[in-house]
Amino acid sequence: MARSNILDRFRPAGAPGPAGPVGVPAFGEQGPAAELAPVFEALAADVEACQTMVNQARQEADSALSGAREQAVAIMAQARLDEGGERARAAARVERAASARDDLLLARAREDADDLERTRTALLPGTVRKVMDRLWSEQLTPQPKRP
Repeated sequence: MARSNILDRFRPAGAPGPAGPVGVPAFGEQGPAAELAPVFEALAADVEACQTMVNQARQEADSALSGAREQAVAIMAQARLDEGGERARAAARVERAASARDDLLLARAREDADDLERTRTALLPGTVRKVMDRLWSEQLTPQPKRP
C-alpha cells in the first residue's frame, strides 16, 4: 500500500448521481491514531527530556525552599536572641526622653515660682502699707458708742 496522506482519509466528493456520503472517512479502522503515531514517536524523546527538566526543576525548587526555610529559622532564632537587648535599649530611650521632658517641665515650674515670688515681693511693701493705713485709720477715727 502506498504511503497514506491526511487527505486520503476522505472520499472525494462524488459527481452527480445517487446520493451517498461525501467527505466521510474512508479508513475507519486506522483513523487519526495511525496518522499521528509517527509524530508522537518523534516527540517521545523531547517529552522525556522535558519531563527530566521538570523533575530537576522540582528538585532545585525543593532544595531552594528547604534552604530558605532553614535561613528563616536562623533569622527568627537570632531575632529572638536580639529581642531582649532591643527592648532594653528602647526602654532606655523612652526613659531618657521622659526624663528630659520632666526636667524641662520642672525648670519651667521653677521659673514660674520665681516669677511669682518676685511679684509677691514687689507687691508686699504696698500691701503692707495699705493694711497699716487701714488699721491706723480705724484706730484714729472715733467709734460710735454702743447702747
